[in-house]
Amino acid sequence: MTAIVSAATSRVYLHPGQMAVAGMDHTMTTILGSCVAVCLHDQVQRIGGINHFLLPQAPEGGESTRYGDVAMERLINAMERRGSSVRHLQARVIGGACVLQAYQGRSADLGRANGRAALDALASAGIPVVLEDLGGHRGRRVLFHPGSGDVVVRHL
Repeated sequence: MTAIVSAATSRVYLHPGQMAVAGMDHTMTTILGSCVAVCLHDQVQRIGGINHFLLPQAPEGGESTRYGDVAMERLINAMERRGSSVRHLQARVIGGACVLQAYQGRSADLGRANGRAALDALASAGIPVVLEDLGGHRGRRVLFHPGSGDVVVRHL
């Protein structure tokens, strides 16, 4: 599912399972708990894209961007369709908190799995991570400026 980005709307809010790609005059925002958002920025084309996914891996045949593996592939492809080259992309990876107290302190939780899925997909694609704000026990509000690549993260 793609968020709507148009000339008429300069601010885009992403719900879980959405992604968007835009340029200089846009601002993208989302709120994360155990979900992860990956912000990709192309400093040559001055565009960026963001996804917001809930679960690390789609079931067999699953094609929803609610899953990290699908969301990552689609975001990279969308950036390439807008003229980006993977070699010009940089990533910011945010979220993956363990917000449920019952799961805190365990070595495996959904937030950690989501973060690992994002980092693995980026490593596989050869995209460097320039900002990593993962884990913890609090949600985050993300504000992404796709044209500049600037990200503001506020812990909730």
